[in-house]
Amino acid sequence: MQKLKKFIYSALACTFLVNVYLPANSTEKEVRVYSGRHYNTDRNVYKKFAEETGIKVRLIEAAGISLLERLKREGRNSQADLILLVDAARITNAAKAGLLQSINSTSLEDDVPNGLKDPRKQWYALTRRVRVMVANPKVVDVSKIKDYTDLADPSLKGKVCLRNRKSPYNQSLVSNQIINKGTESTKNWLNGMISNVSQPFFPGDISIVRAVSKRKCGIGIVNHYYVARMLAGVNGRRDALYAKKTTVLTPNPAHVNISAGGIAKYAANKDNAIKLLEFLASPVGSTGLAAPTFEHPLREVNQNEIVKNFGDFMPDNVSMEELGEKNSLAIKMMKDAGWE
Repeated sequence: MQKLKKFIYSALACTFLVNVYLPANSTEKEVRVYSGRHYNTDRNVYKKFAEETGIKVRLIEAAGISLLERLKREGRNSQADLILLVDAARITNAAKAGLLQSINSTSLEDDVPNGLKDPRKQWYALTRRVRVMVANPKVVDVSKIKDYTDLADPSLKGKVCLRNRKSPYNQSLVSNQIINKGTESTKNWLNGMISNVSQPFFPGDISIVRAVSKRKCGIGIVNHYYVARMLAGVNGRRDALYAKKTTVLTPNPAHVNISAGGIAKYAANKDNAIKLLEFLASPVGSTGLAAPTFEHPLREVNQNEIVKNFGDFMPDNVSMEELGEKNSLAIKMMKDAGWE
């Protein structure tokens, strides 16, 4: 019975939303998108694509891990044409699992910067996210915190709060540190930082911002756009007030993650899927996705005043492919350090 319940839940998680964007003068052309992005504003970009090309977009949204499980289960019978996922490890794991296919596109190669695309041409970044620290200046001395490694300082004992180990964003951050600092230094950092955690590990970034604001802890690690969305009132007035009590600290250079897309291995509408991926990665498409969600487009900084107030950032030189390659090691090291 438990296995049956688990299967039913998994199936429902993969199919909870289907939408169609179809211009009035459309022909039978279509593209089916499996998306791990959950933003209503993305639909405006799909609508613009449909209006310009006459290609209707069929959208299925679900959690990234659920989408990957569904694709593996469906195999050759999958109806997916384009797969969109958040986090470098998620998209690289999809490629490793044989769920994507290589394509040749001059516009994608031109529009997507080096380090943000797969050398084997199986996936391309669409937007960027910066992993920042959010602190309460009434609890910690923000002038002494410049980098992720500072969270291991003994002076922050009992003042650090973290999202749980399952978070792909934290896994990629640890991968990033392994590449930048080496295995031994990363191990020491993890041990020190985890020893500074006094609260239970949190399920999401927003809950960390709330905890920091309420002085349940002094500092945490989140994606920048979560704080921006809270400040903008997207989550309501109370969360806006919480976020205003915190300070965003951006390391320089900073760890940058992505949302990305690739063509499904068994895409029935491959040509249309390539056209949509090209549109999403274009300056118009990338900005269309990133601007309303407070993410950064591929080549520019989000021009929203809230995001600009977080200050400039310089991405480090770690490629998204490298983050994916170190994912398994990162998870092991996190577990060994007691990151629950």
